[in-house]
Amino acid sequence: MEAVAASTEISVLAWSVVLLLAQIVLQASVLGDLTPGYLFSPRDEERKTNSVLAERLKRALHNLLETYPAFIALVVGLVATGKTGGMAATGALLWIICRVIYVVLYAAGVPVARTLIWLGSIIGLVMMLIQLIW
Repeated sequence: MEAVAASTEISVLAWSVVLLLAQIVLQASVLGDLTPGYLFSPRDEERKTNSVLAERLKRALHNLLETYPAFIALVVGLVATGKTGGMAATGALLWIICRVIYVVLYAAGVPVARTLIWLGSIIGLVMMLIQLIW
């Protein structure tokens, strides 16, 4: 049973890498008004795009990066201590589902629901933390 429970957190960790890569590629592919010449340069002179979507995707990526280290640390801690499964697995699933929905809502410009979904991802992290420390 322990190996099955651990696979939930590890699977979500693997999917989180897919999410991270997808957000990086998506954000980079929405060039807006920035030319390929600028994008392939050392970018010594900082330019800002006028694309609302590109800026939203950039902010959504930065938001992911704010909690991503905590998620990784929690998964590693849970697996290392054998405290996987149960509330921690549910928390990991909640975190990844909310993070995927968050990107969609942020790109669409949905304000309140986006924040509530973000809160759901934080609750997922707290669920994992509770299982790790108790």
